[in-house]
Amino acid sequence: MNIFIVHAHPEPQSFTTSMMKTAVEEFTRAGHSVEVSDLYAMNWNPVASAADFGSRKKEDYLVYALEQRYSNEAGTIAPDIAAEIEKIKKSDLIILNFPLYWFSVPAILKGWIDRVFVSGFCYGGLRFYDNGGLKGKKAMLSFTLGGREHMFGPDAIHGELEVMLRPLLRGTLAYVGLEVLPFFAGYHIPYLKPEAREQIMQDYKTHLAGIASLAPLSFPKMSDFDEKLYPLK
Repeated sequence: MNIFIVHAHPEPQSFTTSMMKTAVEEFTRAGHSVEVSDLYAMNWNPVASAADFGSRKKEDYLVYALEQRYSNEAGTIAPDIAAEIEKIKKSDLIILNFPLYWFSVPAILKGWIDRVFVSGFCYGGLRFYDNGGLKGKKAMLSFTLGGREHMFGPDAIHGELEVMLRPLLRGTLAYVGLEVLPFFAGYHIPYLKPEAREQIMQDYKTHLAGIASLAPLSFPKMSDFDEKLYPLK
């Protein structure tokens, strides 16, 4: 299996970075191929702009998604984006590894998604959900957060993590056709003692070891809707 890890943490000594390195080690030991995009180390540009396109369909008005499609087909999309697209093409499993910021991903990772999940390749027209451009590949979130586990749930102070992560799980990963595996969350990381952190790392190793048997999350199927995307009765 070819695994592509997109890592977004500014501190090389962080627990989140250790999770990325552990995943590399565990997958490599199991005989898989692993590639990492360390966004901060790469000085990744998160800003989607007209500079992403070496050629334009419309010079006088920027419709970013349409220019993505045109430039990608023409082979004139920015080299940094093109390199990430090639990593996606080779991958069987994509892991987004990050600290949870404001109920979401760090800006640098959001910018990676904005620029790399290009229209025409990842989605477009009716090519979404189980007809998405990345159909046949899997994805998973691995992340750390400051809150304790009891703070997340139906009646908890922050609500359910699955609901909080819906823009990522459904609106991003599932939308482009990826089969989304259950995420791994490391709770309360900045405040834990070393032995508690070590237990979380062991739990992560167990999660990774069983990744082939994880049941994917359920999302809409295009066959459940008509040509105008009304639900079939």
